[in-house]
Amino acid sequence: MLVVMKQSATEEAINRVVETIEAMGYDARPIPGHQRTAIGLVGNDGRVDSARLEGLDGVLEVIAVSHPYKQVSREWKADDTIVTLANGTRIGGSEIAIMAGPCAVENEEQILGVAHTLRGMGATILRGGAFKPRTSPYSFQGLGVEGLELLARAREATGLAIVTEAIDSEGVEIVREYADIIQIGARNMQNYPLLRRAGQSGLPVLLKRGMSATIKELLLAAEYLLAEGNSQVILCERGVRSFDTHTRNLLDLTAIPVVKSLSHLPIIADPSHGTGLRSKVTPMARAAVAAGADGLMIEVHPQPDMALSDGAQSLYPEQFAELMKQIRVIARALDRELVEMPRVAV
Repeated sequence: MLVVMKQSATEEAINRVVETIEAMGYDARPIPGHQRTAIGLVGNDGRVDSARLEGLDGVLEVIAVSHPYKQVSREWKADDTIVTLANGTRIGGSEIAIMAGPCAVENEEQILGVAHTLRGMGATILRGGAFKPRTSPYSFQGLGVEGLELLARAREATGLAIVTEAIDSEGVEIVREYADIIQIGARNMQNYPLLRRAGQSGLPVLLKRGMSATIKELLLAAEYLLAEGNSQVILCERGVRSFDTHTRNLLDLTAIPVVKSLSHLPIIADPSHGTGLRSKVTPMARAAVAAGADGLMIEVHPQPDMALSDGAQSLYPEQFAELMKQIRVIARALDRELVEMPRVAV
């Protein structure tokens, strides 16, 4: 339920509504807007007496939120959420953020070298896995804390923000010490204890769509994060399972405009996992920007043929440089622009 205040509503009137909602046994979440404030009622069990709220001073109307996901919906918040990172990168709005890097952190030379290269090409966020949940138990599982330390070293050296995955509730506490964004991978999209812990972390969260998840299920998973008080959530379309074997997954580009119509949260695309093939990453990245994505997550490795994880879908640095040139042109055609690297000492 959403209580919409009049433009003329005073701070005292807003506080009175909050106090009344809490007295009724529910949580109140004020949502300041450009013209007026709304107050979300969390925990509605269907027994809320809306008349009690409608009669309060300064209340314009009380709206029942129709979607099963509440705080994620555009009904709850009409304005786009913009996630701002410590290095100044903004995800959402008119800008397009680029996250790039290897699938996994392998050693210091690899991650520092590629970080400097990517920064010079225009990326502002470095991706790299320290903990790697793999389909096979015999595949490379990541360097763990050592990998996180190397990512932190790369951030210090380049100014790039860090996004990396936490694979369990305990891992959230470790990752939050090193990362700027905690990633929840596709295999964990419906790991609800993990979502709750990530929602309590105080850091932005990148939530990837599950391999067989509907858009509704993705938004409900995001609701777990917002329900814990974390509004800094970024959604990611990374491909869903398909019957066709020509690509690793089916990158669902229609999810981008659909999500943007239903939710205020930013959504990016991951064409690397979405296709699984290096030759398909660039065309699908271009298409994702054209579809309105708020950013891209691209796997880049200095030597893809030697990569310990997902080398077949990783771009060579020179391919990434060409992609950046192409998507700048597409962005300008849509009156958007790529996020520029903030001025930082390196």
